[in-house]
Formats: sequence, structure tokens, C-alpha cells
Amino acid sequence: MRIEQEMRRPVEEEQEEEEDDEVVTPMIVETSKDGEELFVPPLNFAIVDHGVFRSGFPEVANFSFVETLGLCSVVCLCPEPYPEPNAEFLRSNGILLFQFGIEGRKEPFVNIPEETIREALKTVLDVKNHPILIHCNRGKHRTGCLVGCLRKLQRWCLSSVFDEYQRFAAAKARVSDQRFMERFDVSSLMHLPSHFT
Repeated sequence: MRIEQEMRRPVEEEQEEEEDDEVVTPMIVETSKDGEELFVPPLNFAIVDHGVFRSGFPEVANFSFVETLGLCSVVCLCPEPYPEPNAEFLRSNGILLFQFGIEGRKEPFVNIPEETIREALKTVLDVKNHPILIHCNRGKHRTGCLVGCLRKLQRWCLSSVFDEYQRFAAAKARVSDQRFMERFDVSSLMHLPSHFT
């Protein structure tokens, strides 16, 4: 785990770009016709549980929306240094950054580090860090695996865990991610609270 102090814009991972087959362009703050700022959620934003949110990497255009969440912490699952505009937004809002760098890879070369997911889960489960936002680049695979392991800890049946994962990953769902979630042993985390409502 790293808590970033010096942060820069992450380099887009070639595998993630190839995987998503879409061009990512910088976003600007959007305004309505009458000049009011619009609240634009990050890509794949959703509520996971009370005080726990998930999304893709927040862009500048998302900052107004993210500010409404009243976050205490952010869990970033990308290994690249955090971009300076995002770091400044976190600093100015008193939000802690917990970074657990997991490489984004295409199948069949996906290696999800179990211990990193376990440490990230401990951060998410600690209600002192709530409200908390979990994100990776697109909010699909790494975020989906972490949330899937949380769901197992919350005693969701595996088919429901997979349904939620597939809802966010869509056509990019990975069998290796689902295999990882299925095999992930939550027994060492059972003593931690996993329901926040």
C-alpha cells in the first residue's frame, strides 16, 4: 500500500486502451445553458453500500459531483502516480488517498495479487475511511474484483457476485477475474464488519 504525496498523471495503459477500443479525451467542467455547473459522475459510478462507492478514474469534469459525496478516502487500484489535478482536488477537500497498484492486463496474462486485494479490502472495511470511493481506470476489472471480494465477505451468493461484476465489465468480462473472486478466501477477514448500513 502507498499513500501518495508526489503525484502525476498516470500513463494510460496500452492494454487498457486496446481492451476498451475507445479514445479517452480530457473532460472539461460542463455547464448548463444558464451557466450552472452540472454534476457529472465518473464513468461506471455506482453505490456499493452505505458510504462505499465505485467508479472509473475521476476526471476534472467529475470533481463537482465527487465533492457532493463528502468523501474521507479514495482507494485507487492503478499503479501509476496519481495525476496532479486529482491530487490537488483530494488535498483541498481533505480526502486521503490509498493506492494499491495492480497492473491492468489483458487475458490470459492477468495476475491479480491476492494480498493487495486483501489489504485494499481492509481499507474499505474500516468505517473510519468512509465515505470511500474505489476506482481504477475504467471501474471494470480491478474495481470489480475488489467489490466482488467484498460481496463474498457480505455472504452474497457467487452468481450474484458474478452478475454485478458482469454488469460493469459487460463484453469485457474476464473469466480469470471471476475465477479469482471464486477462489478468494475471505475467512481471514470475517472478523471485520462488512455491512455498513
